[in-house]
Amino acid sequence: MSSDGRDDLRVRVATSLQSVPAGAWNACANPAALRAALSFDEACAPAVADAGVDTDNPFVSHAFLRALEESRCVGGRTGWSPAYLLVEDGEGNLLAASPSFLKSHSQGEYVFDHAWADAYERAGGHYYPKLQVAAPFTPATGPRLLVADGPRAEEARAGLIAGLAALRSQAEASSIHVTFVQEPDVTALKQAGYLERHDLQFHWQNEGFETYDDFLATLASRKRKALKRERREALSAGITVEVLSGADLTEAVWDDFHSFYEDTGSRKWGRPYLNRAFFSAVGAAMGERIVLVMARRAGRYIAGAINFRGANTLYGRNWGCIEDHPFLHFEICYHQAIDYAIAHRLACVEAGAQGEHKLARGYRPVLTRSMHYLADPGLRRAVAAYLDNEREHIAQAQEVLAAESPFRKSGGVDD
Repeated sequence: MSSDGRDDLRVRVATSLQSVPAGAWNACANPAALRAALSFDEACAPAVADAGVDTDNPFVSHAFLRALEESRCVGGRTGWSPAYLLVEDGEGNLLAASPSFLKSHSQGEYVFDHAWADAYERAGGHYYPKLQVAAPFTPATGPRLLVADGPRAEEARAGLIAGLAALRSQAEASSIHVTFVQEPDVTALKQAGYLERHDLQFHWQNEGFETYDDFLATLASRKRKALKRERREALSAGITVEVLSGADLTEAVWDDFHSFYEDTGSRKWGRPYLNRAFFSAVGAAMGERIVLVMARRAGRYIAGAINFRGANTLYGRNWGCIEDHPFLHFEICYHQAIDYAIAHRLACVEAGAQGEHKLARGYRPVLTRSMHYLADPGLRRAVAAYLDNEREHIAQAQEVLAAESPFRKSGGVDD
């Protein structure tokens, strides 16, 4: 219902982005990026680059989500059934959307609710299907209730939240999960009765560094020495590093990288989520936003890490290798990402889920948030009590980890 009483908003479900124009979707997903593109001014560029929230998140873009569809990483028998919610006005203009999926399992989410599902099933309930609002297989914070600029933005956001509730009921899903969410979505969902869950990731922050040595100067002396030694040893076996993007991302390159990803993924968690077709599709659709760091030895690639670039953030995603070398993982995934961010004046590197080893390499513990709606009152009460305790534990862990960081203490004390 609009502020002047017109009840002309319509919420519908699309089972594929093929039926949703890319421009209309992206105007909802990243309206600030569209605004900047339409009215770009050199004087505005630094402000955009230094923003605290990434204004052009790649993982909710039409190109990224469509690549997942085209490669059949979602849909079919994957357990990720697209159910994109769309809010349109009376003239069919898209005002808001959500990357939502009906799921028959809890894989590929990086926010773990397996214990909730097991408890509910043991009590005689049916946890699946559930409704998931997320960038699939991607533990990166970003917008989830995608709302275009305009006078009806908050009305459209409310329409999405109401639409999620209606879709959950229609699908007889147990719950709604909105993962790796940012403001203003957190506040809107909390007001709608969602429970808030916290976790930690490790992000690197650019403090205006001109060089990697400038960054090292902020660390304690022995930490600087350790990282310099680590970087030397990582490449000591005659390994060189190449950073590829755009036209550099040939099918031969993707063949090599996918073989690394498959080998490492199979050893770590059994079945990698992304198939070979995805990398071709995403490379063709958004290759200029991909930063692929590849290690070469003896004339062939032996390891690599894929990153995606936003407006002010480099997002580290997947890594793989076919040869083991000391510290190579740290060099390709973390140090090279910092090098790239400094060179391109990006504000942040998000290095993905988990990994306390990132702390020693200058990545700081940062809070991530997810929102959860559980329809069953008994399950909701139990989970709410659990989350109260979990948030307290996460806060304590963040404080402890921050105290263990490699940075020089205030006052300039060095060791």
